[in-house]
Amino acid sequence: MEHDPLRRGLAEFVGAFALIFIGAGSILTLGTVVGPQSTGPLSGLTLVGVALAHGLTIAVMASAVGHISGGHFNPAVTLGFLVTRRIAPSLAVVYWAMQFSGAVVAAAILRWLYAPGPRNLTHLGSPALGGGIDHWQGLVIEIILTFFLVWVIFATAADPGGSFTSIAGLVVGLTIALDVLMGGPLTGAAMNPARAFGPELISNTWTNAWVWYVGPFAGGALAALAYDYLYLRPPRPEPVGPPETGVIEPRPGDAATS
Repeated sequence: MEHDPLRRGLAEFVGAFALIFIGAGSILTLGTVVGPQSTGPLSGLTLVGVALAHGLTIAVMASAVGHISGGHFNPAVTLGFLVTRRIAPSLAVVYWAMQFSGAVVAAAILRWLYAPGPRNLTHLGSPALGGGIDHWQGLVIEIILTFFLVWVIFATAADPGGSFTSIAGLVVGLTIALDVLMGGPLTGAAMNPARAFGPELISNTWTNAWVWYVGPFAGGALAALAYDYLYLRPPRPEPVGPPETGVIEPRPGDAATS
């Protein structure tokens, strides 16, 4: 089924909205911020809850509308598809506009629902650097975590030879949950510029904000280019001919793809 850019973009809006509303909302509901304020015996359980909230949201939404828009919900993922020429630039712009818009609207609703609130809720779940983590370390963490995410997306959803195409949404969601379990206390494990932008804009929280834009965009582009180069670019067909004659002949059908 063909879908026009607006309908595809609306699917991206809903997915990004759900990620921020459920993901950041879970942080607010649990009354803690995954980052420097996340301390005490409950923090481990809280981290698991936040990881599942983010991962399950993406798993459900990607499975629901992946056939419409591809289920990006993340500007870094869209950039990966753009640099590998798997999405038209005009459509990528639509996706970015819808992803950031969905994040802002979700954050605005969260502000309305939770304001006024305790001090640790005023950041609306914006990602933050954990204690002892500087901005360069945070940048590297976000690059690596986003690399894993986009690598898995390309391996499951973009690679036609992938073994798990039919359950790509679940696998991507699990990847996000795993990334949050490791990186949540260190950087918030945003892996998504829209996930950072919505809460940051509405709460006016911009401390080290560039980390959550440069890191995911760099990690996403690197993973996409690496997977595309290594596994998705078809090699030139090797000629095959009768060894005894020395004649080089292509396999049947190879000429049509060369």
